[in-house]
Amino acid sequence: MKTADQLFDRSISLLRSMIKTPSFSRQEHDTASLIESFLCEHGMECTRAGNNVVAFARDYDPARATLLLNSHHDTVRPNSGYRRDPFSPDIEGDRLYGLGSNDAGASVVSLVAAFSRLYHDSGHRLNLCLAITAEEEVSGSGGIESVLPMIGTIDLAVVGEPTSMNPAISERGLMVVDCTAHGRGGHAARGEGDNALYRALDGINRIRAHRFDRISPWLGDTMMTVTQINAGTQHNVIPASCDYVVDVRMTELYTHEELLDLISELCGGTAVARSMRLRPSHISADHPFVSYAAGLGLTPFGSPTISDQALIAAPSVKIGPGDSARSHTADEYVLLSQIRSAIDIYTDIIKHYISNE
Repeated sequence: MKTADQLFDRSISLLRSMIKTPSFSRQEHDTASLIESFLCEHGMECTRAGNNVVAFARDYDPARATLLLNSHHDTVRPNSGYRRDPFSPDIEGDRLYGLGSNDAGASVVSLVAAFSRLYHDSGHRLNLCLAITAEEEVSGSGGIESVLPMIGTIDLAVVGEPTSMNPAISERGLMVVDCTAHGRGGHAARGEGDNALYRALDGINRIRAHRFDRISPWLGDTMMTVTQINAGTQHNVIPASCDYVVDVRMTELYTHEELLDLISELCGGTAVARSMRLRPSHISADHPFVSYAAGLGLTPFGSPTISDQALIAAPSVKIGPGDSARSHTADEYVLLSQIRSAIDIYTDIIKHYISNE
């Protein structure tokens, strides 16, 4: 058994190697290989599926449900504001800099460390599965969705994202809707036709003015925002159609289907959802995992950001080291002390939850 210091040092070494290795979404082959090799080198059997790495603890029993530990190793591209080398894992005081250090490399290595501590234990009421997956930043089909059939029945998913180790028990869903207002073309000089742009403005104003009556105690209002519009071919032609896009961020109190019906009614034209994959999630504050975390002084909250929770069709909670406000920012960093603490917190909560006591 590694000491706490050895486990921490090993985790930071892995994270620094990950930072050095570009892992943009759908281009994560090399970091997947790093993680696969790390698990194997430290005595943990794993399976590679595309750019995803999946491992079960030694006492796996197909008759039991599973506690899933999931985080992602892909990153966004560095933004133009970087002053440091995004692939240089520099340590200055308590800070470890580098692209993906905070989102979500710190969660990856902390979950790996907790999993390694529990890997050889036996007598649990649940299987323990570690899935370090790809394509989270683009909600791609080659990420967590692609390995769910390997995992089986999930009792609970613990999704590692930067939350300062506070458990996010609600998370917004996302739906992008393409709307079209229909009119009739004509010559602008003669005032002919039925201007689809004006019809679109009427629909946009109805969408803007709509107020939802179901307010989530964790996430507040569901939000609809018109973010793009396009109409017309030339200055003297009345447009026969006008296309616009509605970005919808729903709480756990609404489904994609009922919101699409609402937008169809408000827009007065046609409304088509691009996808209904990214569902909102919610777990009770009284859930045993959350209750135990709260007993450790961690504070449940509702998260406005979307993660792989949206694609896991099982109860889930989002929790991990780092600060969500530092994700996707220039000169991204994570605190080493947060990782050291996260390894112990993850281990404590996970061990308590899967035990038979």
